[in-house]
Amino acid sequence: MQLAKVVGNLVSTHKKKILEGKTLLFVQPVDEKLIPFGDEMLAVDGVGAGIGDIVIILSEGGSARMITKIDGPYSPVELCVAGIVDSVQTEDNYNKIR
Repeated sequence: MQLAKVVGNLVSTHKKKILEGKTLLFVQPVDEKLIPFGDEMLAVDGVGAGIGDIVIILSEGGSARMITKIDGPYSPVELCVAGIVDSVQTEDNYNKIR
């Protein structure tokens, strides 16, 4: 699991049938202080997140398929949004997000 910020949507008129009706989001990984790092990634939304939300992402295919309710061993899902974060609290700081 990792924290990320939703930074965009992807619209695709042609995609594998199993992905029809699923929302695809661009997410930017962030650290515990909500500072971006690394590259943006594409994730299947499993919780109804939107642009600007801080979310929990899973990058394990089996769990991602369970969260998004996409079944099958050959499903093209590796990364999903599994939760929307309300706040982050560490020893150093507290960030209320919602």
